[in-house]
Amino acid sequence: MSAPSHTLQHSSSAANSQSQPSVAALHICPGHRKPSLGLSAVKAIVGKGLEGDIHAIGESSRQVLLVAMETLERFDLGPGILKENIATRGISLDSLQHKQRLRIGSVLMEITKPCAPCDRMEEIRPGLKEALRGQRGMLARIVEGGTISVGDPLVLEGPAR
Repeated sequence: MSAPSHTLQHSSSAANSQSQPSVAALHICPGHRKPSLGLSAVKAIVGKGLEGDIHAIGESSRQVLLVAMETLERFDLGPGILKENIATRGISLDSLQHKQRLRIGSVLMEITKPCAPCDRMEEIRPGLKEALRGQRGMLARIVEGGTISVGDPLVLEGPAR
């Protein structure tokens, strides 16, 4: 039996008129050091990640990276620059816990851990690695596959059992 669904709480910095948290942008990284590709929709594959993404590796804790659009805006960064797959709007990602489940459209994800800023951040902007500490987003794995589209709602499903 699954846990009841709950709408995620809006982050206090959400400046949009949407009534529910949602997907603001989607990206995949097709290869090491290649630019991220923006998409309107992407297929999520169970136990692997997003179709066409270099991080779509079986049983990896980094199948998907979610970053808050509000964080990107605060640092004057465009979507995809941090190699995130999903830019969200209207939720506080740092409040999600390990094994917390999140439904995005028809796809169910499970949070694996926070994403620590890597040295690549310094290539984007000197000092960005330290500035992003605790704000780079959350990593997740795909539990139920399907398609994710820009504008899809985000719904909290409860922790894994």
